[in-house]
Amino acid sequence: MMRSVLNSVLLAGLVIMVFLTWFLRRDYTRRNYEILPGMVNSVPYNAFDPNGNFTDGKTLQFVGENTIAHGFSPLHYAANPEDAKRAGEELINPLPDTISNERGEKIFLTFCQPCHGLSGLGDGNIVKRGFPPPPSLLAEKAIKMKDGQLFHIITNGQNNMPSLASQVERIDRWRVINYVRSLQKNVIQQSQITSK
Repeated sequence: MMRSVLNSVLLAGLVIMVFLTWFLRRDYTRRNYEILPGMVNSVPYNAFDPNGNFTDGKTLQFVGENTIAHGFSPLHYAANPEDAKRAGEELINPLPDTISNERGEKIFLTFCQPCHGLSGLGDGNIVKRGFPPPPSLLAEKAIKMKDGQLFHIITNGQNNMPSLASQVERIDRWRVINYVRSLQKNVIQQSQITSK
């Protein structure tokens, strides 16, 4: 008995749905009904519209002198060796070298590995095709270089190395430096083991 009532209700529901689908056919040449029209009609002003909210009557406002964009702090270093050394003295890596550095490794493999190679020796793929080899990141000079100086070199480039500032975010440049330091630590540990 219950089953026949349930089947009747379901059959009636099906008939109603078929009827409503046929009766309320959508006309694809017309727009849909708007339930919340505020989502369609934008409230903000366009950039060049007149705007009574400002004293000059313009929506687009000019940026004042010495204004720094939110989330951006400028670096006041020129792309030369003197400023690279100054950056080495003044800039400090904001990331501790104890955290996991998977992101630094990925960025190194993407941007640095083609020239410097997987291990940082300066034997990347483009060197094998005739490009002048970059200095080894595992050499004593690179190991003694301060983090700020490495950051300056990655940011501004040096010799044949181009600037990576537009391709690698600032915090990711520090992550790459931490990854390079981890490669250098492995070399230092291996040399200490072989010297014993």
